[in-house]
Amino acid sequence: FYALLLALVTGVYGVFVSLDLFVLFLFYELAVLPMYLLIGIWGSSGEVRPRGIFAWAFRETGVGTKEYAAMKLTLYLLFGSAFILVGILALYVNAGAASFSFLDFEATAFPRALQRWVFLAFYVGFGILAGIWPLHTWSPDGHASAPTAVSMLHAGVLMKLGAYGVVRMGMGLLPEGAADLAWLVGTVACVNIVYGALSSMAQTDLKYVIAYSSVSHMGIVMLGAATLTGPGLNGSVFQMFAHGVMTGLFFALVGLVYEKAHSRDIGKMGGFGKTMPGIATAFTVGGLSSLGLPATAGFVAELLTFLGAWRSVHRWWLFPAVAGTFLTAVYVLRVAKQIFWGPPSSQFHDLEDARGPEWVALVVLVFVLVLFGMVPGLAIAPVDTATVPLLARIVSP
Repeated sequence: FYALLLALVTGVYGVFVSLDLFVLFLFYELAVLPMYLLIGIWGSSGEVRPRGIFAWAFRETGVGTKEYAAMKLTLYLLFGSAFILVGILALYVNAGAASFSFLDFEATAFPRALQRWVFLAFYVGFGILAGIWPLHTWSPDGHASAPTAVSMLHAGVLMKLGAYGVVRMGMGLLPEGAADLAWLVGTVACVNIVYGALSSMAQTDLKYVIAYSSVSHMGIVMLGAATLTGPGLNGSVFQMFAHGVMTGLFFALVGLVYEKAHSRDIGKMGGFGKTMPGIATAFTVGGLSSLGLPATAGFVAELLTFLGAWRSVHRWWLFPAVAGTFLTAVYVLRVAKQIFWGPPSSQFHDLEDARGPEWVALVVLVFVLVLFGMVPGLAIAPVDTATVPLLARIVSP
């Protein structure tokens, strides 16, 4: 288990530091493939149900099992990998380069038509990992079956690889293609925001609520990038960070609640705030950041993204984005009230609060959410050094 977990983390680090596209692709695969074994061997069954446009393809895989979730996740992500590889090879052939160096490709002026097609390939390939609608359905099922540690890495870090790929490779190497297809990225992002929030409202499984909230929040990430404005792009990157911390906190809390109550059914739980005040407080802070309350990291990310949407060519993007924030408030407050602050359930007794090392993890994650909400310049200043030249290439290719 730990060897595969370290392999996954190694792949993530490799993607973020690689300046060779072929090496980046290899690290990307290294980050994706261990998920199959981590979920298929150490995951949990009985909480997964078929959904999505490719659900028919998984009827013979044992729907409702961890094997189903693992296979679905792997096939979706490998499907996306094929698009990424085709895009990289197309750039290599047209650049006439002797290597796959990112800097060599960045210095090459690719034809505008080629940029559109390759950007679309990168958007689909990396976008699947980022959870873009309608190719997002692997994500909730994968979250539901994965062990807690894997869910935290999956939603907190792995999904950000997808958004990073779209911004770094799609926008960085193909500025004209990104400018031409920004309308598509932004429109799909708006669907993500609203659809993810509505889906979260409909769930009764606590882990599915958090999983679909990730789909919604990744929509904010993609929307910020699609605005092609300084505040929007900063908000996109800031949201990657804020959501990574926030969703890591959420899945840690879901794991703790399940470990102590042995249930993820929201309707069966209630009044846990009296016996688990620490867990209840941490969940509330994470929820407030999720809905964008001031003084939390989520507020800064959403404010910058909304400002970018207003300054963009497509101002109407702002309205579904704001609607998604209101819907987020509905499902977050409903879950918090039902599980922690509502009347106590008669089915659960003598539940324990967080202990020892659990406290350390919760306190650190809550502290980071509040710190970067109060002092956002700590993150925005270094982000600017990367987004300003990137935006200059897109606006003036």
